[in-house]
Amino acid sequence: TLRFTATDAEGKLTEDALLDARVCDCCQTSAALTTDGLVVAYRDRSGKEIRDISVVRFSRGRWTEPRPLSVDDWEIHGCPVNGPPVSADGRRVAVAWFTAAKDTPIVKVIFSGDSGATFGQAIRVDDGTPVGRVDVLMLSDGSALVCWLERTAKGGEIKLRRVRPEGSLDSSLTVAESGVARASGFPQIARSGNNVVVAWTEPGAQSRIRTASVRIGSTK
Repeated sequence: TLRFTATDAEGKLTEDALLDARVCDCCQTSAALTTDGLVVAYRDRSGKEIRDISVVRFSRGRWTEPRPLSVDDWEIHGCPVNGPPVSADGRRVAVAWFTAAKDTPIVKVIFSGDSGATFGQAIRVDDGTPVGRVDVLMLSDGSALVCWLERTAKGGEIKLRRVRPEGSLDSSLTVAESGVARASGFPQIARSGNNVVVAWTEPGAQSRIRTASVRIGSTK
């Protein structure tokens, strides 16, 4: 199940709320705060093991019913451990995710201009052989940066690409080489002024966290 609760400054919890009674067991859940309230993105799970992405919102003092973000129709009898991130700036929202429906791995991003009440068309952002492990960062100009792992002949690469709501894509940027095994973890991105900081796990006998800084204007 997907549930929600809140805590005040003294640590007192509110009554928890059931948001969805059946979800993917291990895929990460993500939440973002918009001007109009919370948006939560997660991998849903139907009785027929369709594991597509859904969203719920907290608006006007109540939670909305879950609804599919995009009908990929990915049937998989086990959790892919590849959840969706969501990012918001004011009323603008971006959600990115990985799917392998019909045995075709794809990374997608989708935009909303009304705090997640409605979304446009999904946009493919990968370079053809993605592993997923996605993160997304909404920018103040309405575009978004999407980060993911791409499979290569040598292993994998951490990729970064700027996407705009109308569907235009900048060229992808290779941030670093990486593995694609579970130990490679999930690269994360965060904004610091005019830079984006990318952090990822470098697997090995002694795993280390690596970081790189990229100027937002240089992602083309």
